[in-house]
Amino acid sequence: MTSGVTRGLAGMLIAFASIVGVGILPAHAADDLTAGLSEVQADGQTVTGALTLRGQNVLEADPGSLKATIDGKEMPVSIQKAKHVVRGAMLVIDTSGSMGPSGMATVRAASETYLNTVPKDVLVGVVSFANTAGVDQAPTLDRRAVQDVVDGLVSNGDTALYAAMMAAVKALGPTGDRSIVLLSDGADTLAPNKNAARAQAIAALKKAQVRVDVVRFKSNDPDATAALRGFASANGGSVVSAYNSAAARAAFKASAKALDTQAQFEIQTPTELKGSHDIKISGVAGSLPFTASLVADLGAAPAAVPTPAPSPSPVVVAAAPSTPSSTPLWVPLLAACLIGVGLFLLAATTLAPSLETRRERRLAAIEKYVTQPRMRSRSESKPHQTAITEQLIGLGDRVMKERESTGRTMQLIDRADLPLRAGEWFLLRVLAVLVGGAIGGYFLSSSVLLGITFGVLVGLFLPPAVLRHLARRRSNAFEKQLPGALALVATSLASGFGLPQALDSIARDASEPISKEFSRALAETRIGTDLPDALERMADRMDSTAMLWAVMAIRIQREVGGNLADTLRTTVQTLREREQLAGQIRALSAEGRLSAYILIALPIFLFIFMVFVSNDYIRLLWSRPIGVITLIVSVVLMVIGWFWMRRVIRIEV
Repeated sequence: MTSGVTRGLAGMLIAFASIVGVGILPAHAADDLTAGLSEVQADGQTVTGALTLRGQNVLEADPGSLKATIDGKEMPVSIQKAKHVVRGAMLVIDTSGSMGPSGMATVRAASETYLNTVPKDVLVGVVSFANTAGVDQAPTLDRRAVQDVVDGLVSNGDTALYAAMMAAVKALGPTGDRSIVLLSDGADTLAPNKNAARAQAIAALKKAQVRVDVVRFKSNDPDATAALRGFASANGGSVVSAYNSAAARAAFKASAKALDTQAQFEIQTPTELKGSHDIKISGVAGSLPFTASLVADLGAAPAAVPTPAPSPSPVVVAAAPSTPSSTPLWVPLLAACLIGVGLFLLAATTLAPSLETRRERRLAAIEKYVTQPRMRSRSESKPHQTAITEQLIGLGDRVMKERESTGRTMQLIDRADLPLRAGEWFLLRVLAVLVGGAIGGYFLSSSVLLGITFGVLVGLFLPPAVLRHLARRRSNAFEKQLPGALALVATSLASGFGLPQALDSIARDASEPISKEFSRALAETRIGTDLPDALERMADRMDSTAMLWAVMAIRIQREVGGNLADTLRTTVQTLREREQLAGQIRALSAEGRLSAYILIALPIFLFIFMVFVSNDYIRLLWSRPIGVITLIVSVVLMVIGWFWMRRVIRIEV
């Protein structure tokens, strides 16, 4: 038993030692010096490139100690201070949930240190990764913009490490001196095939000659260690462990200082080199030896590249799930939604003729006992196998029949004089929602869900708003024509015509919409409706208070007698004075209405403008929690302000 316990304790000690060893191995000691080659190219018999040294202090290579070999053959080499046309660096930041608030505070402090130290000519960008990965800030010289982006990062979700590296390599472009500073505290947790994804990312780094300095933050994960060391070793980068904020800041500062040590080397070759070659440069910097090596393609021939460089399509596939602006995310989603809606409508139209509401079943049971069978209309007598359009409209009619708001909707359609059935209006609403969602998802491809939601809301609320506008416009035109029409009726009555003849002259001689409405009222009287009742229905249909007053005058004259022409003249004078007073009020309140329109429309048009002009800036409103809260509060305040201003400037006459 004692030996078993001893063996158990020994095993635990060995495991503990292994974990500690794994955690210590990737870290560089204070005196370690690493070197990397980048931007290697051949011009005739001269091979040039950039040599970057990285250590705790800023070191410069001793020109007399340099030795260069190409494919194992020593060549003469010279060195001078680098003069790069373009230098770019990407801060690749882990924002997974394991970082926590303290980790993000460390990231912000380390980023500020890096930006204050890095040379002023270096373009700096930001890539963050959690559940997804993408470019938060393209490489720029604006240090304040970069720091603002880093300050807005929050920790949440898993770790899309490999997708982040692919996105950073792509954002740095194909030319110039390029480097990455990676801060991560764990391994990739989202890649389906982690080994393949890791190999693909390392191959992309080697092909692009991108140098990676890794800051491993509070992590001893063996899987993460292997991946991070692979990134660093691709082109002479380094791996530094950081267990607190001070260590992280020091690591970022060292990476920024390394760009000051860059030197331009030239290797003279006896013949012009083409294809892939193994280049090594060794020497001493500040009494510390270094060796930098790189397998470079000097012939710009894709077939000569020995590394398994990924084709463009695999790169897109790997980065697509994590890039906010990639269209493959929303295209299949939208297509699936449209197919689902189409199948639903097809199934509904196929089954609709055989479905009956409870009300229809009750009526059918009663009609069996009626002596005379009910005559069915031509539409009811049609067979079930009708055109798809008629079936869709029939489905829309059934849906609208069960809704309480159908009566109000049909009244607005009637007032606007639109030739639409209830089912046709329902299909129009469905089509507007689908088209709005598709357009919103297309134009806001950087945030597909927000774009589809916005488009669906527009498609849902725009048709009723347009319908109310058309109905209100026709009703206002009716109100403006009514005093003249009533004056003409009064003149006809004074000339000896009867009221029906006077109204018939309005139906024949007046313009739209009043002629059509009076024609409809007279048509109702021909089938037995009392004239005042027909006119009152017309007033309700057109939502006309003035017409109700005129009908009231006609009813009073019929009950108590009197001169109807004089009564109508008095009504016309009252209506014209009322219209004049309403015009004065509209003139006095025009400034308030215009202010309301501008204050509501300005942020909306500015938002749309910024989506197309500066999408990276404006998408912070829906890609960050504080931005989403700001957007929701802004919309709510705009709606409240709109209703409040309408109440202020609306004066009933």
